[in-house]
Amino acid sequence: MTTVKPSAGSVFLVEDEAMIRMMVVDMLEELGFSVAAETGEIDEAIKLAGTTEFDIAILDVNVNGRVISPVADLLKARNRPFIFATGYGSQGVPEDYRDRPALQKPFQIESLKDALDSTLRGAA
Repeated sequence: MTTVKPSAGSVFLVEDEAMIRMMVVDMLEELGFSVAAETGEIDEAIKLAGTTEFDIAILDVNVNGRVISPVADLLKARNRPFIFATGYGSQGVPEDYRDRPALQKPFQIESLKDALDSTLRGAA
């Protein structure tokens, strides 16, 4: 039996709520993406952001009470595309990154697909 690697690309996911993280992983896999790395902790996210190879990242804005900015800064320096996920609306996105795409939680698979597709097209 051979395993076929999803062709849509790979994702680095940072989300502190385990149930939401599992749901997003399921959505990503349904859309044909693989998950290169996932975490619910800022310190681990900082390490992974600097060392993991992936096509796009999805970043929860508030991770256990800490703002995601240090991770976003690393991804920006690496020129890696990313999308924010927030329950706080666009005002919840760090001010320096309000020009970046943001998904309003809770989001549906169609919204996730649209955000991934448009962000990846813009990064190409």
